[in-house]
Amino acid sequence: MLSNATLLLTPDEMASADAAAAASGIASFGLMERAGQAVAAAALRAWPEALRFVVLCGPGNNGGDGYVAARALKAAGAEVAVHALGDPAGLRGDARRAFDLCPIPGQPLEAFQPRTGDVVIDALFGAGLSRDVPEAVARVIAQVEEAGRPVLAVDLPSGLCGARGLVLGSAFRAARTITFMTRKPGHLLMPGRDLCGPVEVFDIGIPRRIIAAAAGQMAVNGPEVWGARMPRLGGETHKYRRGHLGVFSGGAAQTGAARLSAGAGLSAGAGLVTVAAPEAAVATLAAALTAVMVRPVEDRPALEQWLQTARLSAFVIGPGFGVGERARQFVGVLADRPVVVDADAITSFASRPQDLFALFRTGPARLVLTPHEGEFGRLFPDLAADGQRGKPQRALLAASRCGGVIVYKGADTVIAAPDGRILINDNAPPWLATAGSGDVLAGIIGALMAQGVAAFEAAAAGVWLHGAAASLAGPGMTAETLVQHLRPFEAFSTSAC
Repeated sequence: MLSNATLLLTPDEMASADAAAAASGIASFGLMERAGQAVAAAALRAWPEALRFVVLCGPGNNGGDGYVAARALKAAGAEVAVHALGDPAGLRGDARRAFDLCPIPGQPLEAFQPRTGDVVIDALFGAGLSRDVPEAVARVIAQVEEAGRPVLAVDLPSGLCGARGLVLGSAFRAARTITFMTRKPGHLLMPGRDLCGPVEVFDIGIPRRIIAAAAGQMAVNGPEVWGARMPRLGGETHKYRRGHLGVFSGGAAQTGAARLSAGAGLSAGAGLVTVAAPEAAVATLAAALTAVMVRPVEDRPALEQWLQTARLSAFVIGPGFGVGERARQFVGVLADRPVVVDADAITSFASRPQDLFALFRTGPARLVLTPHEGEFGRLFPDLAADGQRGKPQRALLAASRCGGVIVYKGADTVIAAPDGRILINDNAPPWLATAGSGDVLAGIIGALMAQGVAAFEAAAAGVWLHGAAASLAGPGMTAETLVQHLRPFEAFSTSAC
């Protein structure tokens, strides 16, 4: 069972968990009380110098959390103002009880005017919003932003979709966010991640079994998900047991990307790595590579002959390879083997994506596609243009369509499998956005597949190792220095990372 730190619950799943907790006999108002008290404590810890806490309360349970927080802040001696969206007389259930217990006279939301020294506690909507914010809320968001007042968001910044991480018309930019039991997809997906600030997850007392039962197949990417499936070195390990990775290069002037993939594959634990290249590129590659071998592979017959004579475990094709028929032919030859299709190999199928999908749609998943936003749009133009679905949903539909694992790259990389599993990665530092880093990622994933790791786990672990190495490399990192900081998972798992 995954921990609450790794589980992700959508707003609907969290609502199911709340209902299940109440059905089990747990007092729902007790949960609200603990949530509101936690909000107040978070506000006092972060802003002890605040002159006034302004609690903005919505018409649902998020507003109820706000009323509890306002009462707790008042009891702690802070100056507190409460502004409500709509008429609080319409509140029901726990939210009405929280309002009745709050000793602070509320004012309409429209009456709020930011003052110097204010800290705003946003308890308007939380994660459950599915439509654009009302105009009155949009005006307050603009006022707060213009005044430069810090915001503590309760659950999620109002205006942010908890399931998709998308802005619904307008949204607060929180200095901090406090949420309950688990994070939601909107905390990790862009632009939501930027709008949330640091996120604190507070356990309000819903049993773990209830949270796990409500969770779907979406989680935070990390070793808890796949660490047990990573290869471990033993006394009888030798280079062939660690797998032989084949990486394909382009011509003599396009070898850099393949060299990055090959170097990453070796650093990530593959026992052997061979770069296959046109004859004209062999001398260039041989002069630049040492532990990585080079093999002339000019065309499809040469590739087929190589596969018959060499013990190869997995492949990376696309980085610097060139776009066109040769790439399509090579992918077709490799279709019954574990393969990472990246960069130029993806673009080669842009006009004929169904040809690629047909190669991998049957049998166990052995394809890993690693598109960035533009490449995703070339293979899945209808999904890329679908503004109603979030990135995880688009990635999952793409995985089902192609029969492989999708690594939908970006600051919020999503890994999706045809069987419905989805992971959102959150350990990539911003300096990972540099030329050649995608080639490195392809090599890491290929190395793990060469060592016998299944496609989904290899993709997920590769994305996480990529981010961990970048964190070690630090700002100013280049793709070359990123490779130097790579290591197999076994080394990372015993380090501070």
